[in-house]
Amino acid sequence: MRLSTYQRSALETDHTDKNFDHEMDRGAVVSMLGLAGELGTLCTTYKKKLRDGKDFKYHDDHIKEELGDTLWYLAVVSSKFGMSLDEVAKFNIEKIQGRWKGAKKKAKHYDIGAPASQRLPRKIEIVFTQHQVEGKLRAVMRMGDTLLGDPLTDNAEEEDGYRFHDAFHLAFLTTLGWSPVLRKLMGKKRKFDKSKDENQDGGRAIVIEEGIAALVFEYGSDNGLSNGKKIIDDELLATIRQMVRRLEVADRSSYEWQNSVLLGWRIFSSLKRRKGGRLICDLDKQDAAIKPLRVSDKKATSELLRQKKVLSRQ
Repeated sequence: MRLSTYQRSALETDHTDKNFDHEMDRGAVVSMLGLAGELGTLCTTYKKKLRDGKDFKYHDDHIKEELGDTLWYLAVVSSKFGMSLDEVAKFNIEKIQGRWKGAKKKAKHYDIGAPASQRLPRKIEIVFTQHQVEGKLRAVMRMGDTLLGDPLTDNAEEEDGYRFHDAFHLAFLTTLGWSPVLRKLMGKKRKFDKSKDENQDGGRAIVIEEGIAALVFEYGSDNGLSNGKKIIDDELLATIRQMVRRLEVADRSSYEWQNSVLLGWRIFSSLKRRKGGRLICDLDKQDAAIKPLRVSDKKATSELLRQKKVLSRQ
C-alpha cells in the first residue's frame, strides 16, 4: 500500500476537529498527544517483552498493533499541517541520505572561471611553526616564502592550543573547496566578480567562517573529537548549515560537513601535539597529510618574521 493511499484511508476515521488555523486547533493537539501516547505504549509493550521473555506470547502482534496506531496518528498529524505522508517520507529520506550517505562526492571548486591569479591552488603545502613572541606562544602559518596572516596566540586565559585553529579553515578548504578566510590570506579573492568578491569572499563570509571554526573547536573540546571520535551530533551540523545558508557552500551536505570537521580536528590535534608541522592539502582528493617539521622550517619562518616585523594578531 502506498503511503498516500494509507493516509486517505486513515483520514476517513479521523473524528477530531478538522479546522486547523495554525494558532489553537484542538484536533491537531489531540492528534499529537495521541501520537506521543502511542509511542509510549509501544515502549511499554517492548518493556513487557524484556520483562516476561517467552511468557509474553503475543509480543509481535502487540508491536504490530502499536506501530499501526502510531502510523495512523502520524498520517493524521501530517494532514493537520497540510502535508502528505509521501512528502514527509521523501523529505526525510533526502535528509538521512545527506547526513549519512557514505559515497564521497567529487571535489567542487567555486572559483572555476576565475582568472588563474584568483583561483585557489589545488595542492597546498602549509608550514605551521610555534614561536615565543613577547613572552607568549604564537603559531605562525607559512606557505612557501609567504606568511599567511600574523602570529596567533590562544587569546584565552588558559592555554588550549587555539593558536592552531587555522587547521579548521584548511579542512574547510580541503574538503569543501571553501574558505573566505584563506582566500583573503592567500590573496585569492575573486575580484573579477564584484558580487562574489563582496558577498562570498567579503567580511561577512569571513566572520561566519571564523564563527564556525570557534564553534567546532568548542564542540570538539567537549565531545572527544581530539580522541578520534567519528560521529558528530546532528545539532552541530544543522547549526553550521544554518550559518552558511546564504553562502555558496550552502549546497554541501551534513555528511560533507562532518567529514570536514573531523579532518579539521585530526589536523588540529596533530599540530598541537607536535607543536607544528607540515600540512599538505589536496583539494581534488579532499584529503590532507601531516608531516613533521624539518630542521630548517622554524628558522625560515623566524627570518620572515624578522623581515616583516610581525608581532601579533590580537
